[in-house]
Amino acid sequence: MKKELTYDDRIAEINRYEDAYMLLTEALQNYPREMWMWKPAPDKWSIHEILIHITDSEVNSYIRCRRFIAENGSAVLGYDQDAWANDLVYHNQPVYEMIDLFRLLRSATVRLIRRQPPHIWKNKVVHSEIGEITMDEWLQIYADHIPVHIAQMNRNLAAWNSRTAT
Repeated sequence: MKKELTYDDRIAEINRYEDAYMLLTEALQNYPREMWMWKPAPDKWSIHEILIHITDSEVNSYIRCRRFIAENGSAVLGYDQDAWANDLVYHNQPVYEMIDLFRLLRSATVRLIRRQPPHIWKNKVVHSEIGEITMDEWLQIYADHIPVHIAQMNRNLAAWNSRTAT
């Protein structure tokens, strides 16, 4: 999986984690609003769906982080992100409210993790899909999450542009 972080590496990862909302909102300016509901293929997500997923993931991350701190060794559940997108009808969810919820959850978690002593970062949870992970690994996973989805949205934009190019 990921590695145990040094103090300096952890600070850099926390900063990357914190910058995610800014990266996301800057990236959103690149995508025409009229394409947000467009899917590049039936089995691919639209930008709208990606944004709702990001927030659902952040809700799970918010809880997982607190379990690392308060319930070392506890179990956390994975979830079927495609079932959530389909069954929760992501296209019917209010995207701007969800983006704001992402901002609030991420900001609250940043404040919490910046105050944690070094030993907490070795705390573990047992994830139902990937097994045991440390808080350092959790941080790296979620620091990467938004850049991964920005790249996905960029691929959507490229597909949109090639579709509409004449």
